[in-house]
Amino acid sequence: MNTALRTLRHWSWLKKSMFLIAAFTFLTSSFLFLTPPGGQIREWLAQTVITTQHRSWAWIFVGAEQRDIMVQRMQTSIEEAAMEKQDMNMVKYKATHRKARSIDELIKVEDISGQFWKGKKMTVYDPTTIRVMTPSHSGEGEKISSMVTRTGAVAGVNGGGFDDPEGLGNGFAAIGAILSGGEVVYTDQDGSIPQHIVGFTKDGTLVVGKYNIFELRDMGISEGVSFYPRLIANGKPLITSGDGGWGRGPRTAVGQKADGTVIFIVIDGRQAHSVGATLKEVQDLFLEDGVVNAGNLDGGASSELVVDGQVVTKPSSRYGERRLPSAFLVYDKPELVKANHVWDGIDKIDAGGSYDHPDFLREQAELKAKQKSNPPPAAPKTETKTDTKTETKTEPKSTETKTTEPKGDVKTDTGKTGSADPGTGAAHPPAGTGAGKEPAAGPGGAGEPGKTQGTGAAVPGSGSPPAPGGAAVPQGSTPPAAGGPTAGGAGQTAPSAGSGSSPATTTPPAKQTDTTSAAHESVNNGTPPAAGQAQGTVKTP
Repeated sequence: MNTALRTLRHWSWLKKSMFLIAAFTFLTSSFLFLTPPGGQIREWLAQTVITTQHRSWAWIFVGAEQRDIMVQRMQTSIEEAAMEKQDMNMVKYKATHRKARSIDELIKVEDISGQFWKGKKMTVYDPTTIRVMTPSHSGEGEKISSMVTRTGAVAGVNGGGFDDPEGLGNGFAAIGAILSGGEVVYTDQDGSIPQHIVGFTKDGTLVVGKYNIFELRDMGISEGVSFYPRLIANGKPLITSGDGGWGRGPRTAVGQKADGTVIFIVIDGRQAHSVGATLKEVQDLFLEDGVVNAGNLDGGASSELVVDGQVVTKPSSRYGERRLPSAFLVYDKPELVKANHVWDGIDKIDAGGSYDHPDFLREQAELKAKQKSNPPPAAPKTETKTDTKTETKTEPKSTETKTTEPKGDVKTDTGKTGSADPGTGAAHPPAGTGAGKEPAAGPGGAGEPGKTQGTGAAVPGSGSPPAPGGAAVPQGSTPPAAGGPTAGGAGQTAPSAGSGSSPATTTPPAKQTDTTSAAHESVNNGTPPAAGQAQGTVKTP
């Protein structure tokens, strides 16, 4: 044991970190998958995921087969809770009409909290002041704060559900039915098909259950949206075991007491200050206040409460308030407000997504702008500079390699080779080649000191023809002594017309391609042409 501890102490921090992560993963997995409490936690996590937009991911915790069983179980409980018809005589409310009522006379907002959550409770004293509101125009939903401000409402909460692709839907693709002012504003089902409804009659009685459009009209439903499950029916709690099967999350729900008082509960979730509540906890809150009928509304990132134009809860959406298709708003004079029929005449509804979400698009644009303003270090530029320097150094070396050739005897037309000049080491070309490193002073004009006079062509006006045999090929770096030309007139090489003089030590130009036979033989032997040699055909006298 001591040896193992000593070994661990000598490990690097990276090795220690990897070991701790592996150990933690092993212990956690063993607890979750090999113990009964761990199994309960996995099931609770799966329930939470099932009620979100990512229901399919629940297999991570319980497997695909168990996930499907849990989804079916949840749907069955929702349908069973909606079966019992509501007793319309349980609520007794007498409407009292006043000319003007303050916010405090219409509603009361309180803070509520539990072990894992925080939220708000709004009490509405007059149930007839509640009306369902819809967006201001077609194509997208509307934020509740905007609805409240636009229509002059006192307060409002989110209402029914909607299709929400990627969690970035535009809030316009409502699900189920929406009723406002006694009119069916929207429905995605035939009127004879029962739908889950949470709504109010004209007299202010809350109705929760599953009804078709014709039944709702017969019941006198004035306001309503679609969502589930039902929590309390005719004074009886419907969740009698477990936590309701929906895990923890943000919640919005509505209930009504026997005297007609309406209670809205909005609980924050999916955040550090508030994880969220279970349906059982929401049901128990209603029971504590004497609620006789209650139903769950759309939750998650849509849950929010707005009072006097201000959002007083903390929505879990990263962009704050969401655009929604419906909301329950409270008015002093609801009869003066009418919901817009924004879905009339629309055959196909676009649910939206990341491609048209304004907050998401703005966020992406800001990220791109930040990347442009703070570009990463340009590594390729350094590589380009290195390549350029390499090429610059390599090219002169390549040139030297091409121009420097091994020295050797030069063959001429006579088949003779040149001999070295005793004492100087300079090689003299054989007679008849007409070659010389520098022209010696003599007939045909004295050359400039250290300069050649060119090769190949006669100098205009000099009267001296070029030496027989064509272009000269040098064999050394030391010119002959002044006034001592070699045999064959080697020191009388005439410059080409208009070519001027060039230094004897400069790098010779490219090899001649069109010269006399003597020049061709010189090239074939690897000897470069003389410095200052003319770049044309050498004429033979």
